[in-house]
Formats: sequence, C-alpha cells, structure tokens
Amino acid sequence: MQGFQHFLTYTLQIAPDILCMTENLSYTLKKGRVLEMKLKDLLIGADVLELHADENLEITGVSYDSRKTQKGDVFVAISGYTMDGHAYIGKAEEAGAVCAVCERKPESGIPYVLVKESRRALAMLGVNWFSHPAEHMVMTAVTGTNGKTTTTYLLKAILEQELGAKVGLIGTNQNMVGEEVLPTERTTPECFELQGLFRQMLDAGCTHVVMETSSHALYEGRVHGIRYDLGIFTNLTQDHLDFHKTMENYCDAKAILFQNCSVGIYNADDPWAARLMKDATCEKFSYGEKAGADLWAEDIELGADHVAFTAVTKNERVKIWVGIPGGFMIYNTLDVLAAALKLGVPLVRSAEALRKVPHVKGRVEVIPTPGRDYTILADYAHSPDSLKNVLTTVKGFAKGRTVAVFGCGGDRDKTKRPQMGKIAVEIADFVVVTSDNPRTEKPAVIVDEILAGMEGTPTPYAVVVDRVEAIHYAMDNAEKDDVIVLCGKGHETYQEVNHEKRHMDEREIVAEHLGLMR
Repeated sequence: MQGFQHFLTYTLQIAPDILCMTENLSYTLKKGRVLEMKLKDLLIGADVLELHADENLEITGVSYDSRKTQKGDVFVAISGYTMDGHAYIGKAEEAGAVCAVCERKPESGIPYVLVKESRRALAMLGVNWFSHPAEHMVMTAVTGTNGKTTTTYLLKAILEQELGAKVGLIGTNQNMVGEEVLPTERTTPECFELQGLFRQMLDAGCTHVVMETSSHALYEGRVHGIRYDLGIFTNLTQDHLDFHKTMENYCDAKAILFQNCSVGIYNADDPWAARLMKDATCEKFSYGEKAGADLWAEDIELGADHVAFTAVTKNERVKIWVGIPGGFMIYNTLDVLAAALKLGVPLVRSAEALRKVPHVKGRVEVIPTPGRDYTILADYAHSPDSLKNVLTTVKGFAKGRTVAVFGCGGDRDKTKRPQMGKIAVEIADFVVVTSDNPRTEKPAVIVDEILAGMEGTPTPYAVVVDRVEAIHYAMDNAEKDDVIVLCGKGHETYQEVNHEKRHMDEREIVAEHLGLMR
C-alpha cells in the first residue's frame, strides 16, 4: 500500500481535498482534519466479533482518550489496569465520536463494533490509518531485561555508517528520526502512536527502524500487527514481577517477539534461552561467550574504559574494540554484530564502526568533576542484575573505593528491593541508600525494604533519603580515587513523585555542588 506519502494528521497542511485510491480502499486527505477513511477499511485485520455500525461510515480520526476525542472519531474503549475505557464511551460520544470499538455493548446508543480485544484492534486501526508504514522499512526489535538501549544505539550507528541508512530509533532514552530527537514517555509507545511514529520515520526517509520492545508492549499487544525482520533477545533477569508475577510469565511475554519476526537473534548463554525460543517460528541465530553459538567471543579483555575481544563464526575471526567498559558489554556487542551481519554488514566493517561509536548517555557515563580526585558515573542500573553488573565492572577498575548510591522505584516489583540491598553491600565498599522514583509510595518505606537485605553486613553504609542530598553526601565524603556510581536514573532528567515528574538531572546536581553552574 502506498497511500499518504505526506502524512502526519496533525502536521500535514494541504489546501485542496485529495482522494487517494489504493488497492480498492479510499482515503480522503483534507486541510484541517486531513483524512477520512471508511469504517470497513479502518477495521481490516481487526478481530471483529459483531458489527453494529454502517461499514461505509466516514471516519475522520481515531482516539482512545475521551478527553482528546473530536468530531468524526472512532473511539476505542480499552480495558486498562486502573481505568476502563468503556466507562468513557458516553463522554466520547458527547465529544463527537461517531462509533465505538469495544469489548462489550455500550450503554449509550452509539454505533459500535464489538471486538475480541480492544488494544489489539487499536493496533490494527493504527496500521490501517497510517497505511502500513512498517512494511516499507527494515524493522528490528530488541527485547530483554538489560542492554536494550545500548544495543539499539550501537546497531543504529553501524547501519548509518556502513550502509548509509537513515535509521529511526525508539527507546527508553529518546526516540530519533535520523538525527532528530523526539521526546519519549516510555520504552514502547502505545500502539496507535507507534504507527504514527513509523509513518513519520518513513516520510522522513528512514529505511530502517531499531526499537526497544518491552515485555509489557509484547504482552499487551502494543506491537500487534508488526512483522519484524529481526528480533533480538539480550537477557532475562528479575524485573517487572509486579506486572508479570512470575519469571515464567515474564519470559513467555518476551517470547512473543520470536513468533512475529523473520530472524531471531538470541543469547545462548542465558538460562532462559531454551524456554524463550521453544515455540519460535523464525530462523534462529545464537550468540554467546562460549564456542558452539553461531557467533561467539574469544580473547576477552576488560579495560577501565573499553572491552575488546575476538568475534568468531565458523568462517571468520575479527578483532573487536568498544569504548564502553563492563563484562556485560561483550553480550551487548555480540548481539549487535549478529544483527548487523544478518542485515548485510560484514563483521570487519561492524568492527570499524564500533570503534567510532560515542558513549551512550546514562550507561556507565562519566559525569565531569574537574579538579577533583574522584570519579562519578551515572548508570541506569535499576534491577538486581544490572546493579550487580555495573558495580562489578567498577570494582574491577576502581583504584579507590567503589561507592554505590542507589534506591528502588515505587509502585514496582517490591521483591527486588532487599535483593538489590544485598548486592550493593556485597560488591561496593560503601553504600548510600536513597530514593529513586518513589511515585506514590513513601520513600522511607522503600528504603526500609532495601535495608532488610543489608542486615548484618560489615560494609559501611549511610541512609540519605533525599536523592539530591545523597549525591552531595557521597561527594562530600569521597576519598582519593573513589568511583561514585549513581545508580538507577541514568539518562533520566526527572524524579517521579505522586504522578508528577519533577526536574532532576544528576549531571546538574553534581555541577552545582562543585560550583560549576551559576
């Protein structure tokens, strides 16, 4: 399908009405609302159970938030975890919605379409509304507990440098259309916005998309309707059990990706790999640190500012060097090399590109401390495994003490809090327990749950609940050659408290405390 070569409904400005005929489907582009589509065309691919509306009804928009609904919209009622969109169908109708897509009959008299699952229906509406943009780009999805952001950035760099591709990126740090940076609210956007983002990327000339794909997005169907060329699995360690409840459920959610991609690239060393790939319908390509995988690492060297190793396949051996420290970077680099190989970039060319890649923000990132005899790093470590990885990495090169400043997020998996406390005192030489994103929980309660895992430790620690004060405390008490690791926030420039995101950039906090900002 080739419709909408100048798309985004909220940015496109054209004066005349344009009627586009594509594969027997009709679309009308108009100034203002920009587009109309018949209901029957909008519903293609959706799992429709009953149709109680005129299939030729002209639709001028799609919404799933009644506060944003406009005249002529289809309103999709999504059953959420805290709110049920079906309760807002009446408000959407008052706002001008002409039809509802829902899982049960509305109480109002609005024409409606009954579907099996509203969010998956919304995904297909997005695919149709934006005219199947993902089908015209090479799509790569990365899933796993840790390493997703680093993997996407490294792969984007290789594709741009070695293939001359324009790459769209979707992820935790930010969304990007080539070099243009767009803000992001979560790892994987809601399905309708996601399709709009794909269309924006395609219209801007992107040939490839590399995106982080969370377990939530896979389970909820936010990426429903997308066929990926490549799926990448990094690893699976404890996280998000507040949502998935068990590690088995968490694994099975991620496994959905490998039933919806052409090639599955996976970490053969991960203990969950067998379960993850058991029902995969794709071609499989493995990587790991052990011979026997399709791509493996030998001659591993871990430096204070880099990793180096020999990448080996049955046909070749190539020296690799990446300017990001940490044993975990071996895996983060192997999966990128495997993906690039499958996308047509030889190992030797990927090796050249990786030498030039800049550091990824918030991943073992050095925060400048000019004139001081200690080092401060910022890292996004917010799970037991990622905390263990970063502290182990720092412990391996720190000449002085390894000082961990960390907390745990509120309204998330509580079982990992004492685990992270235990990990911190087992590896670090000094620990400052503080707040992360408390959300709706009391920070002191979260801290107490972390401290439960630190009982009886010989490792000295301090409790400073306010995170800004905790960073100041660590700096004021630093000793020569210490490495202070600010864990959990990484790239984030805010702290979330009671549904409000308050500005808090740890780089600024350090600079202000050193008198570098006026």
